[in-house]
This record gives sequence, structure tokens and C-alpha cells, in this order.
Amino acid sequence: MSRIECRGILFDLDGVLVDSTPAVARVWSWWAREHGFDPETIVRRAHGRPSIATIRELLPEADHEAENREVERREIEDTGGVIPLPGAVELLGALPADGWAIATSCTLPLAHVRIRAAGLPLPKHLVTATDVLHGKPNPESYLKAAQSLGIPPKDCIVLEDAPAGIRAGKTAGARVIALRTTTSENELIAAGADWIVENCSEVAAETPPGHESFSLLLRRTN
Repeated sequence: MSRIECRGILFDLDGVLVDSTPAVARVWSWWAREHGFDPETIVRRAHGRPSIATIRELLPEADHEAENREVERREIEDTGGVIPLPGAVELLGALPADGWAIATSCTLPLAHVRIRAAGLPLPKHLVTATDVLHGKPNPESYLKAAQSLGIPPKDCIVLEDAPAGIRAGKTAGARVIALRTTTSENELIAAGADWIVENCSEVAAETPPGHESFSLLLRRTN
């Protein structure tokens, strides 16, 4: 078991706290077929990034805002199979409200829908694609999340499942725990993860009363 001292935790949402994989795959597979792309390739490419970034890259001449609105509408309406990932509810329940934030590539409406669908507590500190100019792997979302906690990024731990998010956390100056929920271990290592666990069930928190810092205990890490 590894013990990590920190003052704040910055969570990605999809693939870390929430399993939205079936819904994401359905929406992006539809979008890929509509535009003549391979669905499996597009689903992988879209994961962990703002949807509009993927759309801009693949359809440079399209009406990006209109395409993005349609993708978001379908994602908001499709909550089938959206559930909390193992250990997510327990880990959040062990943390003080001002000790954690979510930094997600979802828009604000979509983030709220998925958090509620999974039965997770609505975070006091939430940074979404609506709040940033540059999505992951740019560090802006994690820098803003740390700022919202009033904690320097170097004193924060990021929990991520996507290479783009891992790179964003590392560039922000945080340490990163990567989860094997959606990406191969080799890709997580290549992205720069400091530790790797299966999911949040292998992460426990100890928060001494009256202390500004707390400990994360990792089980079965690499």
C-alpha cells in the first residue's frame, strides 16, 4: 500500500467517477456513421476531450457549433447505463467538500446530468468545458480547479483515465493517479502517470480532523 500526502484532489468525471462509456459510444458511433468515419476510431479519439475539439479536427469546414449542439443534446438525453464507477461514492464521501473538485471535458449541463444519473454528490467546485478556452491536454481545466480550491497544483492529486487528461494534470504541476478503466496501462504510463490503479475502489482517504491536508492510500499500485 502506498501513502500519498496532499491537500486537494482534482477528479476527471467520465471514466473516473462515472461510467458513461455505453452512452458515449452510442452517440459518437452515430456521429461517426453520419459523417463516414469509423465508429470505433472516433469513440477512442473523442474520449477525454471536449467534443467540439474532436469535431473541429475531423470536420474543419463544418458548422462546429451546430454539430456540437447536436452531439451534446444526444448525450444529455442518453443516460442509459450511466452509473458510478467502483469506489467513487465511497471516496467522495470520505473527502471534505472543500478538498476536492471535478475538472471535466463535459459542458456544464452534461456534467450535471451525468453526476445526477450516477447518484454522485454535486461538487462544490466544478470546472467544465463551459469554463475554459482550451480543453485537455491543455492544463487550463486543472489549473482552474486547483484555483477554485485555493490550493497550489503541486499540492493536488489528479485522478484521470485518459492520456489527454493525464498530460493536462502533469502540465498543471500536479501528481497524477491513473485509472485502468478505459485505457491500456502502456498508454497511461506513456502519458506520464505517477501511479496506476484499477479504479477508485483501490484509493482510500484519511482526513484528520482540523487538518488542511489528508492522505490517500493506494492498493495494488504499479
